[in-house]
Amino acid sequence: MKKYIMIASTALMLGGVASAQKIAFEEYNLDNGLHVILHQDKSAPVVVTSVMYHVGSKDENPNKTGFAHFFEHLLFEGTKNIKRGEWMKLVAANGGVNNANTSEDRTYYYEVFPSNSLELGLWMESERLFHPVINQIGVDTQKGVIKEEKRSRSDNQPYGAVIDVVKENMFAKHSYRWPVIGSMEHLNSAKLEDFKMFNQKFYVPNNAVLVVAGDLDIATTKEWIQKYFGYIKKGATFERPIVDEVPITQTIKANYQDPNIQIPMLVASYRTPSMKTRDARVLDYISGYLSDGKSSKLYKKMVDDTKVALQVGAFNYSQEDYGMYIIYSLPMAGFSADDLLKEIDEEIVKVQTDLISEKDFQKLQNQFENQYVNNNSSVEGVAENLAKYYMLYDDINLINTEIDIYHSITREEIREVARKYLNPNQRLLLDYVPTTEAKN
Repeated sequence: MKKYIMIASTALMLGGVASAQKIAFEEYNLDNGLHVILHQDKSAPVVVTSVMYHVGSKDENPNKTGFAHFFEHLLFEGTKNIKRGEWMKLVAANGGVNNANTSEDRTYYYEVFPSNSLELGLWMESERLFHPVINQIGVDTQKGVIKEEKRSRSDNQPYGAVIDVVKENMFAKHSYRWPVIGSMEHLNSAKLEDFKMFNQKFYVPNNAVLVVAGDLDIATTKEWIQKYFGYIKKGATFERPIVDEVPITQTIKANYQDPNIQIPMLVASYRTPSMKTRDARVLDYISGYLSDGKSSKLYKKMVDDTKVALQVGAFNYSQEDYGMYIIYSLPMAGFSADDLLKEIDEEIVKVQTDLISEKDFQKLQNQFENQYVNNNSSVEGVAENLAKYYMLYDDINLINTEIDIYHSITREEIREVARKYLNPNQRLLLDYVPTTEAKN
C-alpha cells in the first residue's frame, strides 16, 4: 500500500501519437449521497470495485497528523463480518488482488476480481464503509506497520525526505505542510476515540465515490449496489476550510542533512496553482520540455554537454489546492549547488524569453497524447481516473476531454506561465546534503 505521487512526463512513449477511444460511463447518486460511476468493458473477464474517499493528510488536525494514511492500513484489519486478518485471504481465495493508497487529498481502495466475483467485491467495500472494526488491537498493530514503513521509505531511504522537507518550507499555513505519513509521536499519543471520530467524520457515503469498472452487467450491478450500500446512513456534512497561502515574494533558503546520502542534492521548488487549473497543465508541458528523459533540455545541457551534473530532473507535484514545481540535481565532483543553479536558471530564462521550437512543441503533444492513452489502457487505470476526476476535479468527463486541454496549449502560454511562476524570488532553494555526523 503505497502513496501515489503522480509525476508527469516520466517514461512516456515518444513515438507516433496513439489513438484515444472515448471512455463510456454512467453515474448516479444513492439517497445517502454515495456517488456511483459504472464503466462497462467486456474485453477481459475482470472487474474493479473501488472506493475513493475525499480525505487525505490535508484534512488532519495539525496536532494529530498521519490519520488518513493510518486508515489506509487500518481499514484492512477486518470488519463485523470479516474476521481480523482474513481480508487479504478472502481476496486471494477468490482470485483477486487489492490495494490502497493515500495522498494529501484523497484515499483510494480497490479490488480486482474475476468478473464472477463482482458481488463479493461490492460486499467487501460496503463492509469497509459500514462495519469496520476499530479497536486497540488493530490500532497497535498498524502503528508497528507504519513505523516500519516510515523507516524503510523515508528514514533509511537515500533522499527519502526530499518531498517532506520541501512541503514543510513551501507552506506556512496550509495543511500540505506536513508529510502524508504524519508524525509517529502524534499517532502514538492518539487515543482510540480519536481514530473512531476520524472514521465517523470522513468515511461516510456522502464523502465517497464508488467506481465499478470492467466486465459487468449494468442492471445487476445497480441492484447489488443498492443492496449493499443503499441502507448505509448518510454522514454529517462538514466544510473544509479554505486556506490561502501568502505569495512567495523572496527566495526561501533551507538546509537539510540526510544521513543516508553521500552526494548533495540541489532542490529548487516553486509554489504553483491547483491541479484543476489550466496553468497547472501548462507546467506539465514545461516539465516535459525541461526534464523528460535524456533528450530533454536540462539533461542534455547539464549531464551531456557541460557535465556539471550526475542527474537532473523536474516534475509538477499536482495537488487539489496548490501544487509545487520541483527541480532537482546532483552535482558532478568539483561542482557546487551554485553551478547547478546557474545552468538551471539559464534554461528557465530561455523558456521565459523565447518560444520553444515547433519540433519540441510537437514532441510534447505526442508525449502527452501517449501518456493519456497509457493511463486509460487498463480497467484499473480507468477506474481510478474516473474516481479522481469526479472527486478532485468535479468533472468526470475530463477522462475524455483533458487531452483536449493539453492540445489547446500554445507555445505562447508556455512562455507566459514560465514567466508567471518560475522566478528566483518565488522559490525555495534547498541544500539537501549529507549529514555532518556519523550515522548510527
